[in-house]
Amino acid sequence: MMKSLIPGLLLVLIGIPFPCSGDLYKYLDADGKFYFSDAPLKDRKYQLEWKRATKKRMQDSNNRFIVFRRRLPVPSNKPALKVPALSKSLSVRRKRYAKLIERTARRFKLRPELIHAVIRAESAYNPTAVSSAGAIGLMQLMPATAASYKVSDPYDPTENARGGAQYLRFLLKMFGNNLRLALAGYNAGENAVVKHGHQVPPYPETQQYVRKVLQYLWAEQAMAER
Repeated sequence: MMKSLIPGLLLVLIGIPFPCSGDLYKYLDADGKFYFSDAPLKDRKYQLEWKRATKKRMQDSNNRFIVFRRRLPVPSNKPALKVPALSKSLSVRRKRYAKLIERTARRFKLRPELIHAVIRAESAYNPTAVSSAGAIGLMQLMPATAASYKVSDPYDPTENARGGAQYLRFLLKMFGNNLRLALAGYNAGENAVVKHGHQVPPYPETQQYVRKVLQYLWAEQAMAER
């Protein structure tokens, strides 16, 4: 039997592994403490709160906390998109901003690999990049987004990374930590995701963007584990 130390905290958040198979049970006692078990408890002092299939809990947890886990497994069902190796110039630019990205990721409780992936997809680490739509800088902030997050100079890498990370954090919260929807919102705007029933909008550019960032994210994870 596995006892929770903090009320309301799920096992996945405190690093306790789920059983490999079978079901997971949550019980409450008279003092309001709760307990997790991989087998039914017959003592009457424990009141069953819920029973869940372990495989479903594992899948839900992997999806919900993918952004925040220390080591993320590289999924086997990657989107069909080949990730080119880092060129020498791209590698130099990536290294130039690595410490900034680490600090920004810690500040906003994001994985640095995710910020790297977004920056690589958005600007290829070019702080002076400007898109045809008017998005600016490392994380390609639109002027309205920059203003919303008080980014006075979107060409400044520190301000730009901070504003982009804040926007990502907002989108993740808005969409229940669904990374695909957050990335779709980053590309097409959160209203587009809501308009299409909280699904990735059927825009080829947005769908390609989500696949690209996820591939870059998996590549970043692989590099971090090496």
